[in-house]
Amino acid sequence: MLGLAASGATRNALTKGMIEKFEIPAVPLPEQRAIAATLGALDDKIELNRKMNATLEAMARALFRDWFVDFGPTRAKMEARAPYLYPDLWALFPDRLDDEGKPEEWAFEPLLDQAEWVNGAAYKNMHFSDDPDALPVIKIAELKNGVTGATQRTATDLGARYLIDDGELLFSWSGNPDTSIDTFLWTGGKAWLNQHIFAVRPNGKRSKPYLHALLKFLKPEFAELARNKQTTGLGHVTKADMQRMMVCAASPEVHNAFDRLIEPIFNQALGLQTETRTLAQTRDLLLPRLMSGELRVADLASFDQEAVA
Repeated sequence: MLGLAASGATRNALTKGMIEKFEIPAVPLPEQRAIAATLGALDDKIELNRKMNATLEAMARALFRDWFVDFGPTRAKMEARAPYLYPDLWALFPDRLDDEGKPEEWAFEPLLDQAEWVNGAAYKNMHFSDDPDALPVIKIAELKNGVTGATQRTATDLGARYLIDDGELLFSWSGNPDTSIDTFLWTGGKAWLNQHIFAVRPNGKRSKPYLHALLKFLKPEFAELARNKQTTGLGHVTKADMQRMMVCAASPEVHNAFDRLIEPIFNQALGLQTETRTLAQTRDLLLPRLMSGELRVADLASFDQEAVA
């Protein structure tokens, strides 16, 4: 904080004269370019990871749609088209659709039954703390931007079921329908989950990779549900809504086969997201130290050589 105020002002203000007195590090131009190249490489890798994750998510949605919405393998068998699945998978799908338009012996089940939905705790101002052992309280802002200096923390334990860690599947069910109603993979470490977000946990029926693909596929439907109930810019998706939303449930053999296809995609996406978090933390740690001269780009090269040796 500057702790400065313009003379006669009723509130703190920053004047032109004050700005002219500021001193900033005079970093030589070659060093500036080296810093920009170093941090730019981190930003490029972060952006590449983001694009790769978007591609992986699109692949997962496409697979889910083909198997459980369009019933592609069953339709291919009905139309005597050349199989596009491995022979051992091909045999798992029924030969025809029933009167409801789904593969025979499959069923429609409520979305709510596919997982355990744990709503976050109602943390209040009295719970927030600067205690060294306090953990972040995860709200929608943290789902979008990660843990920042503005993130509130708490050492209050309102129940172990609200404690989350890396790899947790989270569904934000309240907020702006276009920007907040979404599904997230958490990679921010141990934290406490705030209300308006479900921790979506397998209940023994479906795998986490399947649930992730399912919820990402249903995102447009969730947004429309929330938009229809929107007030003051906010909307929501409730458990009652999810009880009414029906999803197609296949045989256990089909779900197991789908898991074998989707798990590598899910694990790669989770790994990339974890790497991105580490890269962003590294970038944010390096920037002020490089700009202040506390650390030089040449020092980073020597650290890398020592690590390889």
